[in-house]
Amino acid sequence: MGFKATHRHARISARKVRPLADMVRGKMADEALDILRFQPHRGARMLEKVIRSALGNAQDPDQNRGQAVNIDQLVVASARVDGGPMFKRIRPRARGMAFQIKKRTAHIVVELEDIDKL
Repeated sequence: MGFKATHRHARISARKVRPLADMVRGKMADEALDILRFQPHRGARMLEKVIRSALGNAQDPDQNRGQAVNIDQLVVASARVDGGPMFKRIRPRARGMAFQIKKRTAHIVVELEDIDKL
């Protein structure tokens, strides 16, 4: 029984967040938050919020079917960062040409599992 949280259409390229997701995958949830807190990247703030949301889902009695869940025993089982839709803009260039600018988005998905169930 995992606890899942997502941030869809995050206004950052997936390529910038993936190394941070690789860094926290497999770590305890509180340890992952400590790692991300000291990273200078903007994507670390986004990933940190998603992990906090998953921890909140674990504390919610509707999510865990009324069972007591020890927050200290949760592990980041999976942290995925997929590419989302792109905003496409046109930039004028020389001699009447136009180049396309792709403003990329990402879907950040984090799943926490109990360490005993892994």
